[in-house]
Amino acid sequence: MATLVKAILNPQKNWFAALHKKTIANRLRKYGLRYDDLYDPMESLDIKEALARLPREIVDARNQRILRAMDLSMKHEYLPKDLEAQQTPFRSYLTDMLALVEREKAEREALGALPLQQRTLP
Repeated sequence: MATLVKAILNPQKNWFAALHKKTIANRLRKYGLRYDDLYDPMESLDIKEALARLPREIVDARNQRILRAMDLSMKHEYLPKDLEAQQTPFRSYLTDMLALVEREKAEREALGALPLQQRTLP
């Protein structure tokens, strides 16, 4: 069953998944965002922890992209075509750190250890 789901969602094997990925990339390029910018730190404590572990420059660049996208959205505008062509919407910066945080969390749970800190969402 899992292989069927992976085959359906794989853009290299399914034309509809490839079309969806292309559409998402075009929409992210219009605002200058990356796919990882869509992760909300208020949604998951793991995302919040992964963002805290990233270098400050990467987090600042993420915040700038989000602010620019909100500004463009409020003005009902898109990025200029020359800047839009430079955007890389699927270049990841967060997924590796997020996977590491999730592996550490699973390892702590498997060993029966307490979490490093009691984290709660406001």
